[in-house]
Amino acid sequence: MNTKNLKAYAPKARSQFIEAIKKRAAQFGIYQDKIAEVRFEGGAAIIEGRAFTKKQGDQRKRLEQRVAEKGYDLFIREMAYTWFNRLAAIRYMELHDYLDHGFRVLSNPNNPDSLPEILDHASDVVDILDPNQKYLDKSHIIELQLAGNKEEELYRELLLGQCHRLYNIMPFMFEAIDDATELLLPDNLTKTDSILKGLVNEIPEEDWSEIEVIGWLYQFYISEHKDAVIGKVVKSEDIPAATQLFTPNWIVKYLVQNSLGRQWLATYPESELKGKMEYYIEPAEQSDDVIAKLKAITPTSIDPEQIKVLDPAAGSGHILVEVYEVLREIYLERGYRLREIPELILTKNIYGLDIDDRAAQLAGFALMMKAREDDRRIFQRVEDGEVSLNVYSLQSTEGLDIGKLWQALNLVGNQQQGSTGGLFDGLDDEPESFVQATGIYKEYFELLQTLKSAFLQAKTLGSLIQIDNAHSQNLVALKELLQAKEKGSDPSAKQAVIDILPAINQAILLAQQYDAVVANPPYMGNKLQNKDVKSFLKKHYPEANKDLFSSFILRNIELSKPTGELGFMTPFVWMFISSYQSMREVILSKHTLSSLIQLEYNASGDVRVPLCTFCISKYNFNEFTGSYIRLADFSGDANQPIKVLEAKNNRRCGWLFESKPNDFLQIKGAPIAYWVTNKARECFNLYPPLSENISAKQGLATTDNNQF
Repeated sequence: MNTKNLKAYAPKARSQFIEAIKKRAAQFGIYQDKIAEVRFEGGAAIIEGRAFTKKQGDQRKRLEQRVAEKGYDLFIREMAYTWFNRLAAIRYMELHDYLDHGFRVLSNPNNPDSLPEILDHASDVVDILDPNQKYLDKSHIIELQLAGNKEEELYRELLLGQCHRLYNIMPFMFEAIDDATELLLPDNLTKTDSILKGLVNEIPEEDWSEIEVIGWLYQFYISEHKDAVIGKVVKSEDIPAATQLFTPNWIVKYLVQNSLGRQWLATYPESELKGKMEYYIEPAEQSDDVIAKLKAITPTSIDPEQIKVLDPAAGSGHILVEVYEVLREIYLERGYRLREIPELILTKNIYGLDIDDRAAQLAGFALMMKAREDDRRIFQRVEDGEVSLNVYSLQSTEGLDIGKLWQALNLVGNQQQGSTGGLFDGLDDEPESFVQATGIYKEYFELLQTLKSAFLQAKTLGSLIQIDNAHSQNLVALKELLQAKEKGSDPSAKQAVIDILPAINQAILLAQQYDAVVANPPYMGNKLQNKDVKSFLKKHYPEANKDLFSSFILRNIELSKPTGELGFMTPFVWMFISSYQSMREVILSKHTLSSLIQLEYNASGDVRVPLCTFCISKYNFNEFTGSYIRLADFSGDANQPIKVLEAKNNRRCGWLFESKPNDFLQIKGAPIAYWVTNKARECFNLYPPLSENISAKQGLATTDNNQF
């Protein structure tokens, strides 16, 4: 898609939203250098001599706590993006007619200069947004509408009402009733210079046609922050901005089609799916021995409902959206009705994790929008509890007190309802008390303690955190037990479930194994890693601790089933540099590099990261013949997908070749890039073959016409 308008608008919008949030926060006594006191007098809250409602006072107190936890600057940045994110989501939904009342909330289709369409239908919309009048008072709405000069107040009520309504469908993105963030919805939303005008006027409607617009907006929104932290030792809170890189659409298709799609076609080689996957590369001709081995590990049938696909660094969900597309075709091929497919895909097939709360929100939103394309009732199914996403932002367990939470849950049933203290006093010194407190659920209590320790650095280490697969069964059983508790009448137990479930959900995803794991993992060299990251990688991934991306490759292999397929987009340095030799040997001696595309050095656009994209089969067949495409001679990011399609459609072209990846190990110390290029020359006589005594340190830079 053309991202010119998005690139121009999003960084400017970031500054505008940050300033608007600062002004709104100041109205409630929140400043960079101080936070004013809130006094409650009767039914009012007094802040700096101004009177607010008690509800607003309570909300302000909750915001004050967030500022204390995060610091003023981070708090303001997060609130600014929260509202930008919500408004962008509403804009996408109104243009696709996904809002159940059918009116536009941010614009007017009949007159771009008019007030938003929803204002003309305020009294009608109330019954749809809030049929039980939990948060919208219809009589008050009508009163504001009839006043004729209360558009700003009326619009604020309706916009917050729309957000509350969407909370029932997408709680990960929209706030609950009375959530404190509603205080910071910027002012003057109906004015000609409103911050909404840029979102509506500066991005043409046609640019909102594809869901990837949301991901691109986020990429450009954080671009200035990314520039500010890049090249420095990165703090935990800055890791998302420093490491995120939006994956080009054609690479997403290549990765998913040659992992998930490849797996399906191995069982069903005559499937029509092959003709629908533009970037699927037909496997090379194999020897009889390899064919026999492949047949032995290939299932004779696949139940689509049993397929599990993970993106452990999901970002804004671009890869997961393509996974959805391929799975939809698979389900249709097996005779499923279109309207039943979205629920199955969201609940059974697709899994995603990210350390960035905002990115995970976007991933969930993108999947919901894809599902809505196929099932008009999907939002209602979510509200009814029939559908839930398996896409989560990893959360730290640092603030969890497992003892107190366990007591609040009262699973054993030996505590008074609502009790939250005393049971675990002196627990370490009194083993009998421990038995009494945990009873038949001792394993679950110990499991929660394990998760507490495992996820202390969740926002720093993300999906690199290892949860033993042996815990999977207990984790699922514990989740079901907690969900039953959440439906009970004990408020303390309900709150404990809310506090604990994030750790349970993310642990389940990290304990499972997957049929396909596809990712554009974070990139961060060890010079920029903080001490916690360095220490973890050195301990757990010594062969691949030079960069986050290389450690993620090995971690993703761990997350896949024995016959799993994996896809990656990473910097291509691992192909060249001697410091990655151990990692190369792990990949090529224990697994199979089934295909690889190496992009031209400057083909990653503005980011200027030299990239490759490749697929790995977890099993290892030494004699397997892979397919490799070299694009070094074709400049420009727009040229890369064109040449890939030329290569796959004409297998004798000079930049695709087929060979055995494990032959590389016979050239000791040589970088994989040297091996690949030499094999290409032998196959296609591009240049005279290189001498085999070239060293890993020399790489390819010392050889003429050999920049791979």
